[in-house]
Amino acid sequence: MSDPYASRTPVHEQDPDGLGTVRILPLDPWADAAVIHRWVSEDRAAFWGMTGLTERQVAETYAHLETLPTHHAFLVVRDGEPVAVLQTYEPEADRVGECYEVRPGDIGVHLLLAPTGPGGGQPGWTSRLVAVIAAYVLLGLDRRRVVVDPDVANEKAVARFLKQGFTPGPVVVLPEVDLPDVYLPEKKAQLAFLDREILFPA
Repeated sequence: MSDPYASRTPVHEQDPDGLGTVRILPLDPWADAAVIHRWVSEDRAAFWGMTGLTERQVAETYAHLETLPTHHAFLVVRDGEPVAVLQTYEPEADRVGECYEVRPGDIGVHLLLAPTGPGGGQPGWTSRLVAVIAAYVLLGLDRRRVVVDPDVANEKAVARFLKQGFTPGPVVVLPEVDLPDVYLPEKKAQLAFLDREILFPA
């Protein structure tokens, strides 16, 4: 089966044992909108904040994100199959930066996993995928610490990050924000942090 993403240049590529080839590609707002729209329309993705948007609105939202020098979106593919959306951001340019003391070298991350499919459900699948993403963010981008801010009600995501080695921080209230086609209401978030030395000792 041909890889529809083969012509796209990844920012990171890795072949972990048993995981296949994982490539992190800059997200194409229009080409990738159908896949993302399908994912964010599911009930399980309610915490992503895009439930109810049309495919065009999803594309326009990511097209807007593409204009921001502080926020970036990526499609993560495994052997040509989309498996996640990754978003990175500079905490001081995001609402989370209003809620904790940002350190030099911090980078914020949002991660939306695809519905269970090829590779999903395998023991350790998610942990190995997150490790690949961490390698890109911490080593590829030369950052010192990752910050995540899952909704406290998203117990699955919180547990996933803690299992990966993140240290829980404070529970904070993120302020409201208006973006094109997306309204992000006030959010009670569990901050968690992962220092580079935890995964990649010097």
